[in-house]
Amino acid sequence: MKIKEVASRLNISPRAIRFYEEKGLLSPIKEPANLYRTFSEKDIWRLQTIISLREAGMSVADIRLVLEKWDENDKEELQYYLELQRSVMMSEWLQIKQVVETTDHMIELLKTKQSLPLEHIFRLAEASKQLREHRGNWKDKWDYNQQAPTHDERVAANTGNYADYDKALDLIVRLVSPSGDEQGLDIGTGTGNLAARFMERGISMSGVDQSKEMLRHCQRKYPALETRIGNFLALPYLEEQFDFVVSSFAFHHLTPDQQLLALEEMRRVLKPGGRICIADLMNSEAHEGSTSPNYPAILMLRHWFENSGYRVEITPMNEWLHIIYACKEERNHA
Repeated sequence: MKIKEVASRLNISPRAIRFYEEKGLLSPIKEPANLYRTFSEKDIWRLQTIISLREAGMSVADIRLVLEKWDENDKEELQYYLELQRSVMMSEWLQIKQVVETTDHMIELLKTKQSLPLEHIFRLAEASKQLREHRGNWKDKWDYNQQAPTHDERVAANTGNYADYDKALDLIVRLVSPSGDEQGLDIGTGTGNLAARFMERGISMSGVDQSKEMLRHCQRKYPALETRIGNFLALPYLEEQFDFVVSSFAFHHLTPDQQLLALEEMRRVLKPGGRICIADLMNSEAHEGSTSPNYPAILMLRHWFENSGYRVEITPMNEWLHIIYACKEERNHA
């Protein structure tokens, strides 16, 4: 099939096809006599794949990596690249959503005040900028890809930062007490130990983690667990997908500002009336202001939940490990 026929069949321009060929994504056979390109069905299938990935927002460089893994039949790496792309798109979508919401606030101010004072514009713009920076500053400072092979061995010891690990995970399940038709999300799922406890009860679970190696081990242990590349600040799901959100021994890696953004993300993906349960190293009121580690402040978390309409239950497991369980307050409609 010649280039014009392919262009007509796929509804793209011959120029676009030549561009992908120049970038090394395509290698159609050229006839020796006239150097006309001849496209096989495999070439057309490959071109369709390229077009689809470009439509999804993937760069030419990333598409090249994906196609290399495809050619090598490396399904795990191919899945990783596609999930990474989804994670990037989700973060960009959240930033666009944030800009739209900021604009809506400006419009509402203009409607109610009949003007748009500069201090309001600056305040809204600064808040939008800070949220964008918090998401953009997310980095894996702890190299969890390297830690993945020994993660289960470390947590099984139930010592150090993982003291009372098993007790904490068991208590999360009891506090959430899900019914069989509910859907749960485990953020920072690691190798899937918490999500697996829910799955043992017949609960449908999804797991998010920023480490591809952690998720690789997780999938090998629990093939039925749906996993996605992502992090607390840009969860790779649309609104109101889950009945409950849980997390264990991961939240304390966030800065205080990122913690607030993470809570907003949890609330975003929860269905109305959904609940949240977090087990982690935290500073209790007694520790705040001391030389204690820079763990999440229980008082700050309590305030956020209560101001957001949640009833909060806090259970200390040891000096630093606490479990926060939050569910929406029931309203009287008498």
